[in-house]
Formats: sequence, C-alpha cells, structure tokens
Amino acid sequence: MGRGKVQLKRIEDKSSRQVTFSKRKGGLMKKARELAVLCDVEVALMIFSDRGRLYEFSSAESLGKILERYRTHVEEEIAVRRSSELEKTRHADCPGLQMGARPLEMIQRYLEEQNIQEKTLIELTHLEIELDVILRQTRFRKEKQLREEKTLMEEEMAAMMSEDHVLRLELEPNDARAPPLQETLLNLF
Repeated sequence: MGRGKVQLKRIEDKSSRQVTFSKRKGGLMKKARELAVLCDVEVALMIFSDRGRLYEFSSAESLGKILERYRTHVEEEIAVRRSSELEKTRHADCPGLQMGARPLEMIQRYLEEQNIQEKTLIELTHLEIELDVILRQTRFRKEKQLREEKTLMEEEMAAMMSEDHVLRLELEPNDARAPPLQETLLNLF
C-alpha cells in the first residue's frame, strides 16, 4: 500500500511543518550529495529556514567557489547576449568586423577605423566595454573547449585502461597454464 498524493500547500500546524522541513531538508541534502558523487558534478545547495537559519551543502571545496563560478557564468551569458545585440547594430557601421575573422584582427581593424585619438571619454568607455565583452566571449569559449577536451581525454583514458585490463586477462591464463621452463627441461631428460 503506497502513500496518497501530497497536496502542495503550506502546512498550517507549526510542529508538523517543522518535522516535514527537517525530513525533506535531510532528503534533499542526501540527493544533492548522491548527485555529486554519482555524476561527478559540482553541486551547491542553500536552504534558509523560516527562522533565517542557513543550511548548506557543497560538493566542491567551498560554496563560495561554486557561487563565484555561477556568477562568472551568468555574467558571461549576459555579455554574450549584449555582444550579439551590439554586433547586430554595429555590423552595418563596421564592415571590418566580419564573422569568422580572428579576434585580434577584428579588434585591430576596428581600432584603426575608429581613430582612437579623437574619441571622447564616453566613447572610449563604450569601446572598453565592447572589448571586455569580446574578451569574456573568448575566455568562455576557451574554457568550454578545454572542458570538452578534458572529457574526451578522460573517455579515451578509460577506454585504454579497459583495453589494457582485457589484454592482461588474456595474458594471465596463458602464463598460468604454461609450465615453468625448468620443469619442461627436466621432463626432457
């Protein structure tokens, strides 16, 4: 006999609510820990009780490290969106900025076209922001490619270790069945 479906609404009885909170918090922490171990991922979990008490779990060295990574990721996504919007508006104004060109060449052509010496402080600030966006996009793409390469190398390493294990198993039975060289020589005489 199974449980009935739970209605998702606030539990009115304070004691029952506290018991449910405690049990579900423990279950959620356990699931977060299992997810981190089984899937080799970084997990951060923060829970604030109704009294303002903080409960936290982090699979990494520190929760702050994961939060910093999250903040950087969100900033990069925002920068990518802004950059694509800026590129749409700027593309008509700057024919030197073409898709597929290398970033340094793009920047150099752009700077040559803009004549930096004649820019105002506001225009230089906007230019700095655009360059920062390009730099963030480049870093984001680089980190993504590094993660993909790492995953690929780990998979190749696992396949090689598996193949090595199979080869060792194939060689072991042959060594166990073959009589030592001394016994073979003694049997000849």
